[in-house]
Amino acid sequence: MPLHEQIIPYLETAGLYHLARLNSQWFWIDEPLLSAFVERWRPETHTFHMPFGECTITLQDVAYQLGLPIDGEAVSGCLTDFENLMENGRPAWEWFRELFSELPPPNKVKQMTVHFTWFHERFRVPPANASEEIVRIYARAYIMMLLSSQLFADKNANQVHLRWLPYLASMEDLGRYSWGSAALAWLYRCLCHGTNRNVVNLAGPLQLLQSWIFWRFPSLRPSGFDVFEFLLASRYGLLFCVDNIFNLMCCHS
Repeated sequence: MPLHEQIIPYLETAGLYHLARLNSQWFWIDEPLLSAFVERWRPETHTFHMPFGECTITLQDVAYQLGLPIDGEAVSGCLTDFENLMENGRPAWEWFRELFSELPPPNKVKQMTVHFTWFHERFRVPPANASEEIVRIYARAYIMMLLSSQLFADKNANQVHLRWLPYLASMEDLGRYSWGSAALAWLYRCLCHGTNRNVVNLAGPLQLLQSWIFWRFPSLRPSGFDVFEFLLASRYGLLFCVDNIFNLMCCHS
């Protein structure tokens, strides 16, 4: 989704602005490279087993690569307590209507998820001269897509889960959370799950993993990315995409 100036203040408050900048550059994922590292992941130690020893992604890497906050309150309860919240508190879809002023059509809903296309079509561009409340709604939609598609993506990559509603209900409090710690924990979980031979799809914050690989293993890094730039992953975004498109054009010519 495009990054509009009106919603940037909300992203800065939430500590997600740097990630949103990366999102706007089209980060090209090298799946064979990531798969090779997944094969070297050891769930017992949460490390990559390399010929020279073991190494792993740390919180410092998360802060440098994605610019996410690594201090603050834990992002917890959205998975284990959400069902209780729906049963004992406000109904989830009623809460959704309050936060987004409408409900998605039935064909865009599956259990407790909403299809990406509805968010993309409905909240892609804020209307001209939008009120502050309308801008907040568009900011919520952007953040919900950002969390679901980048930081906490799973194999069901085309759905947005309602588990993020408790966080979006108070936009001013989003900056209190350690999004970096949660993203690293989710990446560890996805890597452990990916070592199962029956798993064929990669999930998790793959931009973090790939940017870390390029930073820690310079021989695997694409050419032309030797200049330091924060956030580190931004160096491998648009230019990496252009380089791949150029190579594809050469192959087909």
